[in-house]
Amino acid sequence: MKFETLVNTRRSVRGYKKDPVPRKVLQEVIDVAKGAPSSMNTQPWHIHIVTGEPLERIRKGNTKNMMSGVPPKRDFPMKEAYEGIHRQRQIDVAIQLFEAMGIARDDKKRRMDWVMRGFRQFDAPVSIVLTYDKYLEPAAISHFDLGAVSYGICLAAWERGLGTVINGQGIMQSDVVREHANIPDDQNIMICIAMGYPNEEFSANDVKSVRAKQDDFVHYVGFEEITETA
Repeated sequence: MKFETLVNTRRSVRGYKKDPVPRKVLQEVIDVAKGAPSSMNTQPWHIHIVTGEPLERIRKGNTKNMMSGVPPKRDFPMKEAYEGIHRQRQIDVAIQLFEAMGIARDDKKRRMDWVMRGFRQFDAPVSIVLTYDKYLEPAAISHFDLGAVSYGICLAAWERGLGTVINGQGIMQSDVVREHANIPDDQNIMICIAMGYPNEEFSANDVKSVRAKQDDFVHYVGFEEITETA
């Protein structure tokens, strides 16, 4: 698949088949993704690939804690509520998803079930948990590097017929994830990626988020001094 086609066709998948993902395929995905750039070649990522019973225990633990009111706990500070245009974009994709799933605004039960799907890692057969060494804190540049390898994972998976969604909800109960994924105490949990074969009958999988126009976020400098040729 051409790179431009790969990028433009990829979308976040939130409904999966129960089919297991072969370890060999996962190894291929990581072999591609590890080529992501990193600051001064530090390659700060650790990648924990979880499936089967350990993943089920994470789902159950996340669900139990969230339903009983245990506050979310992440390994690094983050902004919990978006504002302005960032909040509007969050709302826009939520509207797209709810419309695709036929979830009415006043249907509190289905809306809650949708939220809990995130904490269940969207019932995907695989969860990829990305971590970095705690001693790297403050780790903004390492976060940037883990973002690069995350995108590599998503693209390499898509090329192999696998769907993914980068999922912050799935690791909001970091203690649960750490315990059942056997993550060492000297690593911070950054994010997880749900992965599996897309369920083509799951309506939300057809949703493609709308991206801003370049004029909204790109600033070209100095080009007025250059005479562009055809």
